[in-house]
Amino acid sequence: MKHLLLLQAANATSAVAVADQVPQVQETSYFKLVFAANSLWIMIPLFLMLGFAIYLFVKKLMVLNRASKEEYNFMNNIRDFIHDGKLDSAVALCKGNDNPSARLIEKGLSRIGRPLDDIRTAVENEGNIEVGRLEKGVSALATIAAIAPMLGFLGTVVGMVSAFHNMAADPNNFNIGTLSSGIYTAMITTVAGLIVGVLALVFHNMIVSKISNVVYNLEVRTTEFMDLLHENV
Repeated sequence: MKHLLLLQAANATSAVAVADQVPQVQETSYFKLVFAANSLWIMIPLFLMLGFAIYLFVKKLMVLNRASKEEYNFMNNIRDFIHDGKLDSAVALCKGNDNPSARLIEKGLSRIGRPLDDIRTAVENEGNIEVGRLEKGVSALATIAAIAPMLGFLGTVVGMVSAFHNMAADPNNFNIGTLSSGIYTAMITTVAGLIVGVLALVFHNMIVSKISNVVYNLEVRTTEFMDLLHENV
């Protein structure tokens, strides 16, 4: 019995010694990775890009939502006013609707009395101005979507070069834990760059899609307005 107790105590001591020798796995703190000193010079520009992309997306989304709204029976009311010769009422209706379609029709109304080709040209020019106004700033989202991943990759490459340089400078004190820590800290910039790039690309495509819908609506209104003028020739 005494030998058995001694054997159990020896096994327990050995188990404790082995447990002490096994490296403890530490939980990863993503906050520390993101704000690590050696990657902060890349993370700050990426955060600024993300903030600007979100701001631009929300701003353009609000503008496009307003541009897509149109008063019920707007074109029918315009048609009635033109048939009745009430051009001032038609212009007032356009001024009361703050959207590209109304400004386009208002430009056409201001040219009534001139040749139809001149009216069409004026309306199309106004449409181009409205489209240009809607597209203003959208290219910035595409730029962020292209630059952010490359900037993140640059941070990773610089971080890995630094890690391998430190290993080559002091090979006698080489520690795989230190090397791997430097590598995964550096790679966090690539992850951040990809996240920012993907979000900016999604924002860009959503805005472009909404702009396409507004452009299509402008083309429809141009055709309807010119057909309306042909009815009164």
